[in-house]
Amino acid sequence: MRNLLVAGLLLLAPKLALAHAILLQSQPADQATVEPGERTLTLRYNSRIDHQLSRLTLQGTNAQKTLTLDKDAAADALTAKAELTPGTYVVHWQVLATDGHMTRGDVRFTVK
Repeated sequence: MRNLLVAGLLLLAPKLALAHAILLQSQPADQATVEPGERTLTLRYNSRIDHQLSRLTLQGTNAQKTLTLDKDAAADALTAKAELTPGTYVVHWQVLATDGHMTRGDVRFTVK
């Protein structure tokens, strides 16, 4: 019985590993400080992303805006341009991996 349980878990493990898009890298990086001006925000994940059903929202000191995603971004990334003025920002991301699982998170950074 124990061997059957172990075998079942081993078969399930690859599916669990691919179940959610995990943020691997962001530009700006979380907690980074960047210069003001027009910037390209890039978030790269461990799996392919459904660009049609994913979104980036930029929250600044006085406003929140859903960003227009770059249609030519890599299959595993979301990119968008934003005009950044001095202040504190949070990029709220919501992505749908092509396997159908939705994940969310935040990247915080400062513009000085």
